Amino acid sequence: MAGSLNKVLLIGRLGADPEIKQMVNGKNVARLSIATSQSWKDKNSGERKEKTEWHRVVIFNEGLINVVQQYLKKGANVYVEGQLSTRKWKDEASGQDKYSTEIVLQGYNSSLTMLDGKNKSGTSNLVNDEKSSLPDENIKQAGNDLDDEIPF
Repeated sequence: MAGSLNKVLLIGRLGADPEIKQMVNGKNVARLSIATSQSWKDKNSGERKEKTEWHRVVIFNEGLINVVQQYLKKGANVYVEGQLSTRKWKDEASGQDKYSTEIVLQGYNSSLTMLDGKNKSGTSNLVNDEKSSLPDENIKQAGNDLDDEIPF
C-alpha cells in the first residue's frame, strides 16, 4: 500500500533482564520488556499521577542479540526502532485464539541504542576498552586477509 508506514520508536527502561532463546531453526531470538511512563499533575486534586505502558520487543537481528546478551540488564535505558507486528496463536488450555502485539527488530530498518553512559559498576556500557569494536579497526584487519584479485 503506497503511503503507509509501520515504524515504532520507544525510549524506556527494561523491566527485566533480556530473555534469549534458541528457535527451532537454530537462530537466537531476544525478548525485552520495556516500560515507558508519562506523568502529569491532576487538575482537580493537584496530585502527581503517573501511567506506565509495557511493550514487548522481539529481536531477530543477530548483531543486536549479541549486544543485548552482553550489555543489557534490568533497568537499562534504551531507544528502540522497529515495526509493530501482531501474531495470532492458539491457547492450548482453552483452545481459544489469542493475539500478541510486539515491536519487532529485524533487518536493516531497526535499531537499538543503549542510552546509559555508565553501568552500575562504573565501566562504560557501550564498548569495553579491551575489546574495541570500532569499524575502522575491523576494516583494517579484514583488509589484510583479502586477495588483490577480485572475481567480478
